[in-house]
Amino acid sequence: MRNKIVFLLVFLTMMTGTRLKAQELRCMVQVVAPGVQGTNRGAFETLQTSIMEFMNGQRWTEHIYKSEERIDCSILINIREVIGSDEFKGTIQVQARRPVYNSSYNSPLVNYLDQNLHFRYVEFEPLIYNPNTMESNLVAILAYYAYVILGYDYDSYSANGGTPYFQQAQNIVNMSQNARESGWKSFESTRNRYWLMENILSEDHSPLRTCFYQYHRRGMDLMAEKPEEGRSNLGSALEMLKKVYRQRPNSFALGFFFDAKTEELLNVFANAPSMEKGRVVNTLKEVDPANADKYQDLLKNDGR
Repeated sequence: MRNKIVFLLVFLTMMTGTRLKAQELRCMVQVVAPGVQGTNRGAFETLQTSIMEFMNGQRWTEHIYKSEERIDCSILINIREVIGSDEFKGTIQVQARRPVYNSSYNSPLVNYLDQNLHFRYVEFEPLIYNPNTMESNLVAILAYYAYVILGYDYDSYSANGGTPYFQQAQNIVNMSQNARESGWKSFESTRNRYWLMENILSEDHSPLRTCFYQYHRRGMDLMAEKPEEGRSNLGSALEMLKKVYRQRPNSFALGFFFDAKTEELLNVFANAPSMEKGRVVNTLKEVDPANADKYQDLLKNDGR
């Protein structure tokens, strides 16, 4: 009987430890400050550890993730300016990816450089997330991007599956409207944290989210076993973006999509048949004019 009790205690301890470790994100964090002189470098190392523990240790959803199900993502913080002993400015690069079915390839979901990083941090100060109030701009930004990553990941597996997480990110935007730091308000820029959520949750961007789901589940996830069908479905998904672009040509969410996907699209369609490639290139040049030259280069090998 005693052995059974001991076994049960060990089992419960192992299960508890597994749940504590297997949260939703597997986030690698790097904090650099190459241009900053005369500052306590140890504080940046402490900050890096604190952010990693915050992103990976927080329970962001009600779902239980196995270790192998965690979302691979990364954060690169570049401190460019030190304002006093505890105030910093710089950039934050956020990336996330998800596995493609039956392959070793990971498809990029998010690849964005946010230029509006401004926060206070005292070494060893705990990073605590409270969904009802935003007292720390650093915590607000980290939590915002955690929910953005979750939203895009869930959207890639089920149609509009990321809505609850985008709504959480929107809630952080709403609570940050009185923040003195930039990045949260509509009038500051057309490409910031406010506009990403405004776009992604608006009805006129519904085709973008449908495209995102079909791009991954009916496109990328078929590429290993049925590459022609997967590529064709992917091209069809991209057609949906025309409606978004024609209604909102300056859409930040559309640009956010291509920040992550342009290089992947170039690789996927590099060896496509000429007619298929031509159709896709025409679509991409319309909906992503910033990268039109890159798409046009796809046609060079076809004698166009």
